[in-house]
Amino acid sequence: MKTVILIGFSHRQYFDGISVYNQGAFSTPLGDIRVDEKLADDIISRNPRISYNPALFKDENSVEMQIPFIQYVFKDAKIVPIAFGNQSYGDAVILADALAAALKDREDYLIVASTDMSHFHRYEEANEIDRRAIKLLEEVKAKELYDEAQLGICELCGIMPITATLLAAEKMGYDKVEILKYANSGDTYPMGGRSRVVGYLSAAIYKDGFQSSAVSFQQKEERKKESDMLNDTQKKRLLLIARESITSFVKDGKRMQFTEKDPILNEPMGAFVTLHENGELRGCIGNMIGKGPLYQTVASMAIEAATGDPRFSRLTPQEIDKIDIEISVLSPLKKVSNYTEVKIPGHGVLVRRGFMSGVYLPQVADETGWNRDEFLTSLCGHKAGLAPDAWKDPATEIYVFSAEVFGEKGK
Repeated sequence: MKTVILIGFSHRQYFDGISVYNQGAFSTPLGDIRVDEKLADDIISRNPRISYNPALFKDENSVEMQIPFIQYVFKDAKIVPIAFGNQSYGDAVILADALAAALKDREDYLIVASTDMSHFHRYEEANEIDRRAIKLLEEVKAKELYDEAQLGICELCGIMPITATLLAAEKMGYDKVEILKYANSGDTYPMGGRSRVVGYLSAAIYKDGFQSSAVSFQQKEERKKESDMLNDTQKKRLLLIARESITSFVKDGKRMQFTEKDPILNEPMGAFVTLHENGELRGCIGNMIGKGPLYQTVASMAIEAATGDPRFSRLTPQEIDKIDIEISVLSPLKKVSNYTEVKIPGHGVLVRRGFMSGVYLPQVADETGWNRDEFLTSLCGHKAGLAPDAWKDPATEIYVFSAEVFGEKGK
């Protein structure tokens, strides 16, 4: 990433227009980060309402607080800091036009809009207010989001940076939004109380065939963590245990006994075992919550997948050599406050309401190509026996998890 355009707003000074910082560098404990002066001057030249007014950046946290994150992720990047001095929709349009024109022939950039969300409401009320803003953001409805913020229906201090970024994205063909994380201060520090919380959100805008660096970086970090659950030796051992368990039980009706010294394989982790025959599903059974050592869970679920999946007949001895085995080792379940925290692709999901529940593994999204709404609708309607849109109802409990998936065919 060569340049990050960082858009904030002025908390402390009013200014009739837009200010672009076009010289020098910003300093943090991580060092200096240079301003992309050429690009900054190009943006300024696009409209008389855009100028250099350094006073808007003095002690302005909406811009400064983002810089260490940029330095950490993009080591050699430059920045173009921009600050709005008022809340005029016309100025958002002006900056969006200027950005689209200045960035027309560039690909090595990222636009960051700085804001927080609702302020000092009760926990449940904050979630409801922010849910409306998130919906409009996901639908890339810049004008509607701006209008509702002005009316107080949504609350975003940085409505101008968000509006300008959405408008610029639309002009440049970026029409997809992924919610990376939503939470409020009651989630991160519940001991501080939930009577007066502040909402926070991270999201990325991208277009078909290309995901933004922000999305890619987060996904790489998450997948790296997931891939650290098991090493290759441990995966091969679990696959061998699964196959030997199936072979012994299907041919002789006997459950093999295994002893493992590896401490990771003795951890209580949930796991699913999936069988395929000629590329078609032949059985899939799992345990969401590890109630014993992982290797024992895999052995038991392998037998259940071969003989106990009600959708299929029992595996025959003649089929043993025709199947391939896939194992999904699950992370602990994490309850989310609302559906916007579900990442598809990426998460497996369990929904529960009363005595009804259903679960989809993360690979379901990969196999079907579903987006989040389609994934959750199918999960509720087809798997859990709930209303298809039950995932929108706060009374429905939603849990997410990740899975490390590996198989005999190197999946």
